[in-house]
Amino acid sequence: MSKKGGSDYKILSAKAVKVTAPVLAIAGWLATMVPTMAIIPSYSSNDYRTCAGQLLRVNINANAASQACAGALRPRDLSACVVKINKETQINAVEALTTCSKARRPEELASCVVGISLYPSKEAANPTILNYCGRSLLPVSFGQCVVGLRSEIKSALIPTLETCINGSDRVSATTPSILPQVQGGTEFRPTFETTPIPTQPGSN
Repeated sequence: MSKKGGSDYKILSAKAVKVTAPVLAIAGWLATMVPTMAIIPSYSSNDYRTCAGQLLRVNINANAASQACAGALRPRDLSACVVKINKETQINAVEALTTCSKARRPEELASCVVGISLYPSKEAANPTILNYCGRSLLPVSFGQCVVGLRSEIKSALIPTLETCINGSDRVSATTPSILPQVQGGTEFRPTFETTPIPTQPGSN
């Protein structure tokens, strides 16, 4: 190969490297992004699969499990709520699913139901507890109210549930608004200044 041919070859090789390097860099960058955008079917990584699997294992039928998991904002929290109530109380999974599906905080709902159901001794299946915990905006606080009052006053369950739910309703009703209040007695009275209009000579 002549000296000229050799130099031309080196120039072309250098240009090829300059063009190829950025392309390979971009391709490598895109390759690192692919796993984060992948649809993962594995049990540990897919919340919907986890939700469906847990509900099926507590004898929720496939159709109900599908609808509940698909409609849940946090599918794992939903199924965890149902499983905890079913496992630690006498309330069946179907009843638990109905209430857990409506709860804004499914895990707190489950803690409320389990806490009340286990104190002072494990209650028989009592959907009333599920209903009251589901009605409360703060299920954990409500559960603490019920258990705390019963532990000291030794009152019956239903009256205590009613007392605590009424108390929480009054607290939420009297919570101060975050909006600034306008003080009464102050009126906005704009003042207008008028400028006299000059009269034309000879006009009456």
